[in-house]
Amino acid sequence: MVKKYTAKDKLQAVERYLNGKESSYDIAKSMETDNKAILKWVKQYEYNGVEAFIQPYTNYTLEFKMDVLNFMIENGTSLNETAAIFKIPAPSTISVWRKQYEIQGLDALQSKKKGRPSMKKEFNKQSKQAPVEGSTEALEARIKQLEMENEYLKKLNALVQNKEKSPNRTKRK
Repeated sequence: MVKKYTAKDKLQAVERYLNGKESSYDIAKSMETDNKAILKWVKQYEYNGVEAFIQPYTNYTLEFKMDVLNFMIENGTSLNETAAIFKIPAPSTISVWRKQYEIQGLDALQSKKKGRPSMKKEFNKQSKQAPVEGSTEALEARIKQLEMENEYLKKLNALVQNKEKSPNRTKRK
């Protein structure tokens, strides 16, 4: 299981490393993490200061994603360094963007709505498209409605007759 570290924990680790008395391996061992995580925190701190560890969730725009990828390509920076420069908490995010762009193109980087779509939109479309009374569409819709009612009543009648004919009624426990 991955252990989560608070901004305070990360800042203390960075300060310990920058003091020069402990190596990233020693700090990582005491915090039960990888030394690469310590080095990533140090890089983030160097670029953004204390703000690097206090970041709310953000939804990145298409333009921002392209700027990040272009910067990385033009300057030859690593994932960690690019993430630190652009204040992206996880360098793997940039890697995902790059793969999506290479495989599916620019459309893959477009932000998509998450979750279940709203039913209200479909309902509103149907109510706006109600046919004018007396038109052929309105008459066809009325015929369809009457046919459905007729079918429902036939099935209901058949069920009632079936129940009356059945001599072996069993009691449910």
